[in-house]
Amino acid sequence: MTEPILTMDNIDKRFPGVHALNDVHFDLYPGEVHALVGENGAGKSTLMKILAGIYTKDGGTITYDGRPIELSNTREAQDIGISIIHQELNMMNHLTVAQNMFIGKESRRGIFLDDRADNEKAAAVLAQLGMQSIDPRETVANLTVGRQQMVEIGKALTYNSKILILDEPTAALSDQEIDYLFGIIRELQDDGVAMIYISHRMDEIWRISDRITVLRDGEYIGTVKTKEVKQDKVIQMMVGRTIFVETKSESAIPADAETVLEVRGLNAGRMVQDVSFDLKRGEILCIAGLMGAGRTETVRALFGADKKESGEIIVEGSPVHIVTPADAVRAGISYLSEDRKRYGLAMGMNVAENSVMACYENYLNGPFIDQSKINAEAERYVEKLETRTPGVNQLVRNLSGGNQQKVVVAKWLIRNSNIFIFDEPTRGIDVGAKNEIYKLIHELAAEGKSIIVISSELPEVLRLADRIVVMAEGRITGILPAGSSQEMIMNLAHDISA
Repeated sequence: MTEPILTMDNIDKRFPGVHALNDVHFDLYPGEVHALVGENGAGKSTLMKILAGIYTKDGGTITYDGRPIELSNTREAQDIGISIIHQELNMMNHLTVAQNMFIGKESRRGIFLDDRADNEKAAAVLAQLGMQSIDPRETVANLTVGRQQMVEIGKALTYNSKILILDEPTAALSDQEIDYLFGIIRELQDDGVAMIYISHRMDEIWRISDRITVLRDGEYIGTVKTKEVKQDKVIQMMVGRTIFVETKSESAIPADAETVLEVRGLNAGRMVQDVSFDLKRGEILCIAGLMGAGRTETVRALFGADKKESGEIIVEGSPVHIVTPADAVRAGISYLSEDRKRYGLAMGMNVAENSVMACYENYLNGPFIDQSKINAEAERYVEKLETRTPGVNQLVRNLSGGNQQKVVVAKWLIRNSNIFIFDEPTRGIDVGAKNEIYKLIHELAAEGKSIIVISSELPEVLRLADRIVVMAEGRITGILPAGSSQEMIMNLAHDISA
């Protein structure tokens, strides 16, 4: 093997009260896809932000292309050929594709910007990626997330990047878009571009990477060749323990259990057509299906987040009129969106404030807010849910994804909800935190709470579900018992004749 294009040795980084990286090592070879994995909070993003010039290191050395470097901003990193594509795409949606790709380095004709030249250059880069169908003059807001991802990669190529950092690049992509992205990655490999691939999706790592480096609690654990190691070994390296993944062989809910929710003939546009199901007390009901099956649209119509055209919703034996989310909350229904940062949390507020957000009126002392009472209640749920936070005054934006999810759960528990809807509860959450979320869902069910879980991960469905509702093109195509197989789910998920 040739000499590495990048070596990071003894990297150290501290934040107030946190030793984020301690003696971390990472290296990268030309044309290699090197996966960087670890639980949330392991230090992956901090290490990559140092490499991309977003953070400055407190110790250690970085050698790039045979020489030591010190980076103080992202422009310096880009100028020498190091680019990062963040999970949350850094696009200006009101600008065109070409304007996004060449922002800060626009072509000029005298004192004027030369849009035609930039459009031509953007078209050439997009053609290199096999994306001739993207018009450089198109406004970015009009593109799918997958195409925006390709534009970000194209933007990185305009810097003649030798190293490309991909942070959770497939989080919002369809299977077809993932296949296309992986084709682009392989073409870039052939051109000698080295890539660092960060993902919680273990199957993707084995599909695309050459080597895997594991971080845990800000420390370097080891580097292995992907073809020579099994997933359970890497997971053990990540979490420091063995995790056993077991499917649920049979339902824990008796046949005569009380029905707490009935949905009858729900209709809401093309994606929700005549949907009917029920939910028992203490039951975990999973809704499975392919992307575009109508799963999220169904629960959003149930919760009042989207307008329903017709249908009946019965809670605890009584019909309820749900037009808005506030109506659903009053009926004891809570909804934990797949986009918890946008719909579940106020990222600029702390743990205590987020925990009582759904019932602030209970913490008033006359015209004043009783902060000590709020803090005491939040602390009780931090302990109950085993939320990892320095304290209830910590901003939720500084928590890991799994712990952010626990704050959302605390909010609805404090509100005393009886029906929980979890939409993709472990998306973007590492394997160790996933197990904590699974444990939490089972504990809620054991306490008599009723749970609806939407998940795109079939092993997750089989692990959690007492029953499985399968949808395709806006309709329910079947309801399966616990212990069903992935093949049974997928057969129904492809059944669009129901």
